[in-house]
Amino acid sequence: MNYRHAFHAGNFADVVKHAVFTRILLHLRQKPAPFRVIDTHAGSGVYDLASLEARRSGEWREGIHRLLTASLAPEIRDLLASYLDSVEAFNEAGQLACYPGSPALARHWLRAQDRLIACELEPTAAAALARNLRGDTRVKTLNIDGWTALSAYLPPKERRGVVLIDPPFEQPAESVRLAEGLAIAHRKWATGIYLAWYPIKDARENAAFARRIARLGIAKILRVELTIAAEPATNRLRGTGLLAINPPWTLAGELAGLLPALATILSPDGRGESRLDWLAGE
Repeated sequence: MNYRHAFHAGNFADVVKHAVFTRILLHLRQKPAPFRVIDTHAGSGVYDLASLEARRSGEWREGIHRLLTASLAPEIRDLLASYLDSVEAFNEAGQLACYPGSPALARHWLRAQDRLIACELEPTAAAALARNLRGDTRVKTLNIDGWTALSAYLPPKERRGVVLIDPPFEQPAESVRLAEGLAIAHRKWATGIYLAWYPIKDARENAAFARRIARLGIAKILRVELTIAAEPATNRLRGTGLLAINPPWTLAGELAGLLPALATILSPDGRGESRLDWLAGE
């Protein structure tokens, strides 16, 4: 595996994914009962935006930096406030020097009774993840294949929580593996919340993936997509997608207003597009 998220940390896809992830975490916090977060492809946890990788790609400037400097309508700012507060908590006031990945964001919102399992297979990233999350008894980091963890750690003893599945999509059959992994995980824990990320590059491939997911027989699957560019001639990322299985009942309503605003803010020409619909369920 050669994928290194340091090149992409804080980009437009991270912004959408982590804004939605934070909304789910806040929903789980509304009840006093403990919950568990399982992050199957956790990466390094925290990313230095002054690193060679981040400076070389500059993707964070078109993502989190663009969002932080945008003029937001009050209702959009309210929906993003917790996510942006999380990012700012990892930086000095008025600065943007580092970006928290999903396990760091999750830990930020854990209460004393909640738990996080963060999995990463790539050795260098796994070592960084362990360093970045060390010293917290609520957190367990594992140097393990996320697809193995998806089966091995379900269902959690808390019986409440969210599983974040964010594979690198380096392999050609990764979308098939994601569909198979979701099917297996859902059979083991049918009431859990799942948030799965996928890239949007080719329209036909994306449509085929949606049909595959819709055939899984899972009762509630909310599709969340945002594209920032027309389909390019080369196979480059032009959009980001999320599948929310068993989403909180408030999530679709929140995203109905949030997604179009993010599409406008995060696209270079302000003409990004979003899609929010149910592949199965409501």
